[in-house]
Amino acid sequence: MKINAGEIRVGMLLEHKNDLWQVLKTQHVKPGKGGAFAQVEMKSVNKNTKLNERFRSSETVEKASLDETKYNFLYEDENNYFFMEPKSFEQIEIKKDLVGERGKLLTENLEVTISFYNESAISIDLPNQVTCKIESTDAALKGQTVSSSYKPAVLSNGLNIQVPPFIEAGDEVVIDTRNLEYIKKI
Repeated sequence: MKINAGEIRVGMLLEHKNDLWQVLKTQHVKPGKGGAFAQVEMKSVNKNTKLNERFRSSETVEKASLDETKYNFLYEDENNYFFMEPKSFEQIEIKKDLVGERGKLLTENLEVTISFYNESAISIDLPNQVTCKIESTDAALKGQTVSSSYKPAVLSNGLNIQVPPFIEAGDEVVIDTRNLEYIKKI
């Protein structure tokens, strides 16, 4: 789908120079002399390289069309995560390096959205919030209000996060999957 260069937004996927690029930064520039343009910083989805490109406002770029499908997480092995499509029961496997650190938040039957480009998975979106159990946490220091009153904690899945002082080991908390931050205690 063709879009105008002025419509490019952060997070979009563009087809450019025979590759798939994710937009990291975009800035609209209108110089005193000459036409306006969009300065766009992109990262290649396949090659992991960066590119700074300048598009005139009158240019059009190709926005990548993605197929998004809901899947349920099944299990993991040493290198892959396995997911099942709930309607057709079709199973797929996705490499762990595509999911990254957020893969530790996957729990059995968790519903995720997987984006496909030309039949190959390129990204996984977890729900915005998941429930985790606190494995261990430091003791809260009384009167420590000068610095932030959060303390480090380790979740049962091995992730380290910051939690408020009233959270103890064994508590269940809700975590934001986008930035791995504490939201609330259950």
